[in-house]
Amino acid sequence: MTDLREARELRELRAELRAAVRGEVDFGTTARALTTMDASNYRRVPLGVVAPRDADDVAAALSVCRTYGVPVVPRGGGTSIAGQATGTGVVLDFTRHMNRLLSLDPRARTAVVQPGLVLDRLQEAAAPHGLRFGPDPSTHGRCTLGGMIGNNSCGSHSVAWGTTADSVRHLTVLTPRGERLPLGRGWAGAPAGLRELAEGELARLRTGFPDLPRRISGYALDALLPERGTDVARSFCGSEGTLGVLTEAVVDLVRAPRARALAVLAYADETGAAEAAAGLLEHGPLTVEGMAADLVPAAADLPRGGAWLFVETGGDTEGEARARAETIVRAADVLDALVVTDPARQRTLWRIREDASGTATRMPDGTEAWPGWEDCAVPPARLGAYLRDFRGLLAEHGLRGAPYGHFGDGCIHVRIDFDLLTGPGVARFRRFSEELAGLVVAHGGSLSGEHGDGQARAELLPRMYGPDMVALFERVKGVWDPDDLLNPGMLVRPAPLDANLRFAVLPSKPVDVTFGYPSDGGDFSAAVRRCVGVAKCRTASAPGPAVMCPSFRATGEEEHSTRGRARLLHEMLAGELVTDGWRSTEVRDALGLCLSCKGCRSDCPVGVDMATYKAEFLHHHYAGRRRPAAHYAMGRLPVWLGWVARTRSAGVLNALASVGPLARVAKRLGGIAGEREIPRVAGETFTRWWRGRSPVVPSGAGTGEGDGEGGGAGAGDLVVLWPDTFTEHLSPSVGQAAVRVLEAAGLRVALPPTLRPGGRPVGDGRSRSAARLLTARRGRVCCGLTYISTGQLDHARAVLRRTLDLMEPVLATDAPVVVLEPSCAAALRTDAPELLHDDPRAARLAARVRTFAEALEQYAPDWTPPALDRPVTGQTHCHQHAVLGDTADRGMRDAAGLTGELSGGCCGLAGNFGFEKGHYEVSAACAEEQLLPAVRQAPEDAVVLADGFSCRTQLEQLAGVRGRHLAEVLAQGLGSGPAAS
Repeated sequence: MTDLREARELRELRAELRAAVRGEVDFGTTARALTTMDASNYRRVPLGVVAPRDADDVAAALSVCRTYGVPVVPRGGGTSIAGQATGTGVVLDFTRHMNRLLSLDPRARTAVVQPGLVLDRLQEAAAPHGLRFGPDPSTHGRCTLGGMIGNNSCGSHSVAWGTTADSVRHLTVLTPRGERLPLGRGWAGAPAGLRELAEGELARLRTGFPDLPRRISGYALDALLPERGTDVARSFCGSEGTLGVLTEAVVDLVRAPRARALAVLAYADETGAAEAAAGLLEHGPLTVEGMAADLVPAAADLPRGGAWLFVETGGDTEGEARARAETIVRAADVLDALVVTDPARQRTLWRIREDASGTATRMPDGTEAWPGWEDCAVPPARLGAYLRDFRGLLAEHGLRGAPYGHFGDGCIHVRIDFDLLTGPGVARFRRFSEELAGLVVAHGGSLSGEHGDGQARAELLPRMYGPDMVALFERVKGVWDPDDLLNPGMLVRPAPLDANLRFAVLPSKPVDVTFGYPSDGGDFSAAVRRCVGVAKCRTASAPGPAVMCPSFRATGEEEHSTRGRARLLHEMLAGELVTDGWRSTEVRDALGLCLSCKGCRSDCPVGVDMATYKAEFLHHHYAGRRRPAAHYAMGRLPVWLGWVARTRSAGVLNALASVGPLARVAKRLGGIAGEREIPRVAGETFTRWWRGRSPVVPSGAGTGEGDGEGGGAGAGDLVVLWPDTFTEHLSPSVGQAAVRVLEAAGLRVALPPTLRPGGRPVGDGRSRSAARLLTARRGRVCCGLTYISTGQLDHARAVLRRTLDLMEPVLATDAPVVVLEPSCAAALRTDAPELLHDDPRAARLAARVRTFAEALEQYAPDWTPPALDRPVTGQTHCHQHAVLGDTADRGMRDAAGLTGELSGGCCGLAGNFGFEKGHYEVSAACAEEQLLPAVRQAPEDAVVLADGFSCRTQLEQLAGVRGRHLAEVLAQGLGSGPAAS
């Protein structure tokens, strides 16, 4: 009866909310799953999500929830690290509608903002006026102003511009009982009873708070002291959504320096850097950030040392900023130093620091590390001593962590390799937390120096403030929220720090999967756990080379972000909310708009690989069931195109595809978007051209097409050119051009074998018995990409095994395998060994794969490409960015005089994605994000570079522009020939 009554009340709650609120009210599985977690260790399943359109909607939602006694949790970007953005009641999502910049006054240096406004949008609006919002957390691309006010966020520039509370002028707040309060100074907007309560505790307010720049823990009641202006708005900052719901804020802006310099100071270790930090503050730096070598990529261009301080200075001119930075270098006792004034290089260095929140989630040996004690703060002068004691405490508990953060403010971020999966591990997490709280207090510090207390630290606040102050916090909560409606369990009467851990619901045994997940010990749960909610995938724009996450930038929906999809997979594994496992339609629909661009594999700080997870899911989801038509039409494209080639019916097919009614029928049957044109199939395949160009000659090496030797008479190194499906059937001119360039560079070109010995594979690539040759079968190499992207993993494995059989003679040599199509190269380099983790030949082949530019760079280092001397535009292929890298391509373009940068992002076609029915609008939106604007803005004589067939097709179909592979461009520069027209 209780369950029935609860179900009835839930339906009534949902109905009343929908009747009262003009914004969206969603109690569905997907909406709830997306908000079970923030960026912390905690998980709570809400009843539903409300996206209010305005303050009236907020008031209506609060009224309904108060009637039913249902808790309310205000939520912004969901990047909180202490658990305060999760709850079991109704979540108010401010990012959907209440996300606007209402006004900006350059003269007064103020802005009026709604709580869901992302910080970067405010910075972009303020920048033309030479202004900015002072605080800037590393999550600035996705955190919201409401969340920053709720947590009293800080960021790297807090030594210059303070915390969010220092930048707040007025706040408009709704109390849980619907009262609208305009908070400000001089008791403005104070709820009834707050003034009397504070004035009765003045002595405690004057003596009970530690004096340090990063004291975020607890309620900021000392802001109510008369000597501090009795600032109610300031005291509200950092209350973590427990006192009232913010609907509007007036914030102060600061004058941004016209020029900046970045001094990178190197020290022997983090203690040396920490001890030096406080002494630099007298020089007025904008930042004093620290990090140690265990968080820095090996390739990072930093001065020699074991730890670094990133010290930024400003000025009206570059010379002034540099002079201030050099003054700091002279004043600092350093091993080495570097001063950078180039903005692009500064951004590159700052990305190292900003990505630390994700990088720190993995120890150097791959062990998982977690927040929990993410941001304690001590007086800056005590930081070195605190770090030594902190390291000692870690050692006592057998734990490891990599501290980094705001050394100038004495605030340290750290992820620790807690075992949060087992009972003994969780018990150790609790013991360590209790002892560390004591250590922080002993150094005069705050349990939280930036991210708030949430559930992670609120239980331990009595150790910092004592029971009387914590009791005062409870009384303050009672004044603001007498019904305990807002975010219960946070700050006062907190839930235990080791309850509601998000890992507890995951399977205790590894899930049976097809990919190998080598970086996660073969455990799919561990792969999904990689997403800790950093939410870099939720950035609305990604200037520069970044790719992740194109579908989120196109739709703005959480479920179409990498984090959103990872959350749904987490809930699928948990089985509590998403109950139908691999058959889940919620997970399927969220993954449906994943382009499999692999951008997250490189751009996500924790290396989430959603393209692989999607392929894995589709494999299980459709096991034994009929698939969408597009999976058959495009997932098995190599089969259909091979049939066309064998029957020499390309002309007939192209003619039929040009007939409108027939094309429409074909697209409908094949699950292809009606807006798309069917690409033309080449009348002559690349390998047929190859055979006509170079006669087949029997060879013992077996590395030529048809078991013949390669073309070209040169004595240079042998390279095996991979005839991928797209080059073979759809754009053979790319292959022809590549042959011309490779041979011009002095290399001998061969194609992979097409004879596969019968019976068992040749183990060493040397067997030539007559019996085996008599039973040999013809075949074509294939990377399996189309099967992988559509989750047909059994087919992909079979295709790849046949390919490895064919490639054994090649693997017996030292010849590299040159792959022209970036997506195919990426599939061979990463997907193949992870899918065939039981076949060592896959890893051997992966190690041989080279891109076109890599082959020229490594095997023809003395060759000079033709001088083209033209600007370029276009886009770096997303798979090349994520998996292959483009260093060799950049070098080749420079050598050929091809000037300019290629855009980042994804073209939006992404293999089968952009062709599938229902994907056209998102596909086009992805192209409009960076690629198409870059091409439109390019000089008239610019070469449009697009190495991927999908990128070239998208350019042709959406912009009427012909993109060309780098091989085609270089071949044209060589003069007359098949690719010179």
